[in-house]
Amino acid sequence: MTNIIIAGAVGLILSMLGTPLAIRLFSRRGYGQEIREELAASTSGHQGKRGTPTMGGTVIVLAALLAYGASHLATLEPPTVSGLLVLFLMTGLGAVGFLDDFIKIYKQRSLGLRSGAKALGQLVVGAVFAFMVVREPNVYGITPAETRLSFLRDIGPSIGIVGFTIWVLIMIVGFSNAVNLTDGLDGLASGATGTVLAAYILIGNWQLRNNCIDQLGPNCYWVRDPLDLAVVAASVLGALIGFLWWNAPPARIFMGDTGSLALGGVLAGLAIATRTQLLLIILAGLCVIITLSVIIQVGSFKLTGKRVFRMAPLQHHFELKGWKETTIVVRFWLIAMLCSALGLGLFYVEWMPGA
Repeated sequence: MTNIIIAGAVGLILSMLGTPLAIRLFSRRGYGQEIREELAASTSGHQGKRGTPTMGGTVIVLAALLAYGASHLATLEPPTVSGLLVLFLMTGLGAVGFLDDFIKIYKQRSLGLRSGAKALGQLVVGAVFAFMVVREPNVYGITPAETRLSFLRDIGPSIGIVGFTIWVLIMIVGFSNAVNLTDGLDGLASGATGTVLAAYILIGNWQLRNNCIDQLGPNCYWVRDPLDLAVVAASVLGALIGFLWWNAPPARIFMGDTGSLALGGVLAGLAIATRTQLLLIILAGLCVIITLSVIIQVGSFKLTGKRVFRMAPLQHHFELKGWKETTIVVRFWLIAMLCSALGLGLFYVEWMPGA
């Protein structure tokens, strides 16, 4: 538990103090946000956001990495393979996002990497993670993941290394893009992912207390490094809260694709390593709903030539309906909290008497 507290506290402090430095540095270099033309033309609130420093996700990633390292130095406990793999996934996807953000700034446009190049970067990082996550067993022979699907724990037979790799890539690309689509309003993605990270701190701690190595039982968990996964979640959550202090409306800095892709990677990595892959769909329900709104919008327009929403992703639909930005953000945060609470409830339900 000490690791978790140290990781969260250090991440919070580093991000809280580091973000203003990033704001000054990025402002001095002209690393400002470009706004989608149709959005800037339709909502006056977004016109004033052009030029706001972006790439703030670099602060989140660096603060989380330093916080994770500090927690292990303070407790003299070595890092684990599971924790390092999830951090690798976060950093690798953050690097893809950084390149995307940098191209937007350099070319002064709202589009960065071409979709194919961006997807290739995500797939390469994801493939390395998928290759490593089913290797490196501990002394009990438990690897960070198994080649099986999981909900509250691993379920069903093995889907094979090829099938599992494809599934992991779908999760990584899907959730990194889902968080990316959730971004766009001040503080929205930060709050939405923060609730999921908080849930994974609780999940990792519970799996530690009920692991099969210490107490073999019908509901115990075969998870390789549950405590360190909770430390990873706490590191990122602390960094995210510190960043949110400056990203809250009206935002003084945006996380950019650097932050959104990295955060999506962390969520996918934690779900895979804690054996709760399908549960993540519920825990991160807001991100899933927003992604579905884009799929519905594109599918409807291609099939019928008509749009279901005034604009996608969903948060911009409500903007065009006249909702204030802060109203949308707070209400969407509430939805995110409810989704995470529902996911946690399902996670704990099998431990209820008579379940």
